[in-house]
Amino acid sequence: MALIQERIYLLSSPRNAVIPNTRREGRETIFSSGLPHCCRNISCHPSIASQYGKRRRLYFPTIPRQLFSSLSWIQLIVKCILPGTCDANDAVSITIVQPDEQKLKTVSSFHPQFTYPIFGDDETIFGYKGLIIRLRFAAHDLRPHLHTSYDEKFKPVEDIAAVDILKTLRPWISEEAFVTLPDYEKAVLEDTDAKDFKPPGKLVHSYVSRNRNYEIWAGSLADLNVRRLLDRAQIFVSLFIEAGTPLATDDPEWTLQRWTVYFVYEKVKPPTPTASEYSIVGYATTYRWWHYRRDKTQVPIVKNDPFPSGPEIHPAQLPSRLRIAQFLILPPHQKSGHGRHLYSTIHSACVQDPTVVELTVEDPNEAFDVLRDSADYHILSPEFIKHEVNINPDPYEAQSRNQRPRRVPTAALIPVKLLRDIRTSYKIDSTQFAHILEMFLLSQIPLKNRHAGGANMSRLLIRKHRAEDPNERRYYWWRMLTKQRLYKRSKDILIQLDLDERIQKLEETVSNVEEGYEVLLKEFTEREEKLKARGKEQSPGAEISDDASAGPSGTSRDQRVKRKFTVEDEEDEVEESDTAKRTKV
Repeated sequence: MALIQERIYLLSSPRNAVIPNTRREGRETIFSSGLPHCCRNISCHPSIASQYGKRRRLYFPTIPRQLFSSLSWIQLIVKCILPGTCDANDAVSITIVQPDEQKLKTVSSFHPQFTYPIFGDDETIFGYKGLIIRLRFAAHDLRPHLHTSYDEKFKPVEDIAAVDILKTLRPWISEEAFVTLPDYEKAVLEDTDAKDFKPPGKLVHSYVSRNRNYEIWAGSLADLNVRRLLDRAQIFVSLFIEAGTPLATDDPEWTLQRWTVYFVYEKVKPPTPTASEYSIVGYATTYRWWHYRRDKTQVPIVKNDPFPSGPEIHPAQLPSRLRIAQFLILPPHQKSGHGRHLYSTIHSACVQDPTVVELTVEDPNEAFDVLRDSADYHILSPEFIKHEVNINPDPYEAQSRNQRPRRVPTAALIPVKLLRDIRTSYKIDSTQFAHILEMFLLSQIPLKNRHAGGANMSRLLIRKHRAEDPNERRYYWWRMLTKQRLYKRSKDILIQLDLDERIQKLEETVSNVEEGYEVLLKEFTEREEKLKARGKEQSPGAEISDDASAGPSGTSRDQRVKRKFTVEDEEDEVEESDTAKRTKV
């Protein structure tokens, strides 16, 4: 790798000061990555010295240019040595405001979870001390405002300059945010239309949580008011949904008609007579994905007739899968059950729409999986109980029980047709339905007969379906049914392995799946006990206090994967529970 030398001007810290992430060895500077840099002395540039004090001498490094393809090594060294690099997540502050008598009243204030889409993967802002980027949003209509303040800013030297905050944020927030703070405050305080504000769309659900009233409104993205409100909220996607992408709201109308936006609002007491009674809580977006229904009873016929020109077809008239694209509850309202209410509302709309085949989710993360599992389990479990769904411990006749089974007798173990009808009526995705069914069937086996309850797995492997206890046989067949699903799902990968390794991988995977189910079932049981203690009746539409974590998955920035959703949900939750970190297969 060729080495280069260029004349640069660096700020010297006090003599013998330690440069971050380096160590000194004689006339060499060794970075923490272990890369050596030969050095020689130069003087600090007068321009920089005038900003930061006395001129000093420091080392001039010789660095491979190829190491820093995305950032010039000159800027890199300056950023390492100069003070004034801020953590973007700490610098950005989001404030929800309402008008008060003479000034704006802060309803809530919080920091973003991510800023890498805006400020880069390192999530840092160069060139400032004491930087505060305050994003204000009106509580009812999300009217935005951007205001920055800092204690000190680095003055440009040649091509080295502090980050232009306004220029960086301009693509991410609407132009109306770039007014002066007095003008923004005046606009919010004197907004006489606020008292008559209603969320766009129509009211689809209302509920009470912790003695506070909430409403969920739904509207088509083709509605101008829905589109305006969503445009103002889009920056939340980049700040709270990992790998989330803001929606394009300038598409043709027929495309916008496929989208439905759900807004969650709290109804509050207006602080002034002219203020709104609505305060934003969160929102979700869904879109219709066309589903081809083939009539298998008809034989396809090829015709050369010209394509007929019929009446215009609305997307809502076509058979579709409904897909959740984005799902967000703002941090001040997390862990309060709003995520469950929002998901259940979307599911209810899906069930009531005859053109929707099933509800799916676009690339969910582990946290949303937990929320979804919790909601779907409490939707489906009453139906399973009603029809007495369970595993048949004796799928074979008595004379063939001692024979070694050549395949899993699925139809004899569970009521396949009944389960297919339940899945179709509740419009739940087949993979998700399989997870909920497996979880329910596992719950029907006494704990003492399961691995989590200390079941003798060695004896089970020997006796298999010939075990004397019918619950042990149910547990054996439960594992076989789960293995069968996992094998079908990953067949292309498993067939490349040797038979022994294939069996081992399946055993490990089914054990991981079972462990995740056990954690969820334990939390469901604890929640039911709390509900009984409070004298509440549990139902899918009622307020439910859920301990299942639906919070961030905790993936580090260096191991970031594409994810579309983040929501921390449900009451009485223990932060970062093991449930949110389980393996979902």
